[in-house]
Amino acid sequence: MNKEKIKKVVLAYSGGLDTSIIIPWLKENYNNCEVIAVSGNVGQADELEGLEEKALKTGASKLYIADLTDEFVDDFIIPTVQAGALYEEYMLGTSFARPLIAKKLVEIALTEGADAIAHGCTGKGNDQVRFELAIKAFAPDMPIIAPWREWNIKSREEEIDYAEAHHIPLKINRETNYSKDKNLWHLSHEGLDLEDAGNEPQYEKPGFLEMSVSPMQAPDEPTYITLDFEEGKPVALNGKNMSAKEIILSLNELGGANGIGLLDIVENRLVGMKCRGVYETPGGAILYFAHSYLETVTLDKMTAHKKQELAITFAELVYNGQWFTPLREALSAFVTSTQKTVTGKVKLKLYKGNIIKAGVWSKYSLYSEELATFGEDHIYNQADSAGFINLYGLPIAVRAKLKKKLGE
Repeated sequence: MNKEKIKKVVLAYSGGLDTSIIIPWLKENYNNCEVIAVSGNVGQADELEGLEEKALKTGASKLYIADLTDEFVDDFIIPTVQAGALYEEYMLGTSFARPLIAKKLVEIALTEGADAIAHGCTGKGNDQVRFELAIKAFAPDMPIIAPWREWNIKSREEEIDYAEAHHIPLKINRETNYSKDKNLWHLSHEGLDLEDAGNEPQYEKPGFLEMSVSPMQAPDEPTYITLDFEEGKPVALNGKNMSAKEIILSLNELGGANGIGLLDIVENRLVGMKCRGVYETPGGAILYFAHSYLETVTLDKMTAHKKQELAITFAELVYNGQWFTPLREALSAFVTSTQKTVTGKVKLKLYKGNIIKAGVWSKYSLYSEELATFGEDHIYNQADSAGFINLYGLPIAVRAKLKKKLGE
């Protein structure tokens, strides 16, 4: 990359530690280039407050705040939930937000005539891949600047030193310097004491959890809810019709109050290392559970089993930043086809971190009480099973006779 040609840079900007110091760093190292900050609003709420003032004070020429929340829910979250895609139990909160933000970065970069796009992802993380693959999908020749792969800063402590030297205000301190990512779907925590896999997360410590409470601090009485789905999409909560975004936000409150959706895992990163993270996904945990619950009565066995197999591939594509690929699109087409009968209602009980099934109904239900009953029925002839077992077990019987003939 010829630095002399970089006059204008579009930066993926969150106002956090990394991107706050990147603005002055870009100007120092790229010929005092113009820096246009772009923040994709995917539901990080209070993190957007005062962002424009901060970006301008630290050297940006302007800040775009793009409201991506509806697109995030409808085109990324819901299709992933419908797929039942989980990466090692992780509900992909950061993973499917990055491609959407990167898509918007490219749109603004092309409109502004930018010479490069910059991001604050580290060289150890997954997000650098997610951003850059999405950028390549829409602007394959756009230069990408990743300061973590260039500068001499080696740690978050040194980042804080740089910020203090350049009089950049920060909302964190050295003691609470967790690496966090927040959107309307989840909040992730990494770093500090969590880097030691032997340390228990401080769920009961004030200020650690933001979207949830510890199950130990949840109410002693359960909360019952109902969710309605049409073709695999949530359409109503407790009998009230809502958009999918409104339902997720409401479930965040209900789930968070009951200690739902806490996940502590050591996951396998794309770049080859294991990393420990603690996630808060209260509404997401409920939505995944409810959708899967409804599918147990609306999907036939072969479709359900094949869908479970492909969910692993779908999750890996999302986790690895391959959202904008033919395979992900093909898998989404398959998933959409399977959802034609995933219409109905589920009832759930939320209690101290647990989601408990309390009822499921669908006009497309394949569950037959008449067939499944242990009482008397007039549909299923139990004598028929003898012939089925003889045919089903024929290969086993043939092999046993052969072994006997050979004296084995």
